[in-house]
Amino acid sequence: MKRFTAFQIVFLIIFITGSCFAQQTNFATLVKEGDIVFQHLNGGELGRAIDKVTQGYRGRDYNHCGLVVRVGDSLKVVEAIGKNVHLTAIKEFEGRCAVSNLLIGRLKPKYSSLITKAEKAALAYQGVSYDDYFEMDNGRLYCSELIYEAFKIANDGKPFFVLKPMTFKDPDTGKLFPSWVDYYKNLNFSIPQGKPGINPGLLSCSSRLIIIPVSE
Repeated sequence: MKRFTAFQIVFLIIFITGSCFAQQTNFATLVKEGDIVFQHLNGGELGRAIDKVTQGYRGRDYNHCGLVVRVGDSLKVVEAIGKNVHLTAIKEFEGRCAVSNLLIGRLKPKYSSLITKAEKAALAYQGVSYDDYFEMDNGRLYCSELIYEAFKIANDGKPFFVLKPMTFKDPDTGKLFPSWVDYYKNLNFSIPQGKPGINPGLLSCSSRLIIIPVSE
């Protein structure tokens, strides 16, 4: 068996740890304020149902997103997740999933004037309850709805991103996913089938964004 010299071993350690460090920090060094950051999280049955009816950039699945904002001297992500809209550290956002499940969407230069206003609007939504109902204009916000509303405000009240009819039906059967039926039954709320909405996958395909690769 081949023996490595002490120099070769040290070089291998530096190379391996250096590669891992580069992969872990690639996302954090790439993001800029105003970027929309996407990720795919494990969402169980509901997550799989969402993945089946939404497609993101290049056919990938993305089920969560947030907006990169500047707070003091650092960048953070303002996002609607958990109980409400709040700020999250870049590293915490990045650490929720594999690097391959991250994506950065950056506004095309001609729209960059909207960034400051969109950041301000998104930050003003802090504390607003998470929209478990996934319905527009109900005083609550889900992740991509936060982005939609922030840029709508920044664009002088005119929609900047596109809404499309939502579907909660399995495309293979044409019937409502049982997981969604149970979900809305527990909420004692009608499924908003066909109502206008937005999702991270749809956002990631917007022609108004430049996609910045994180890692292959």
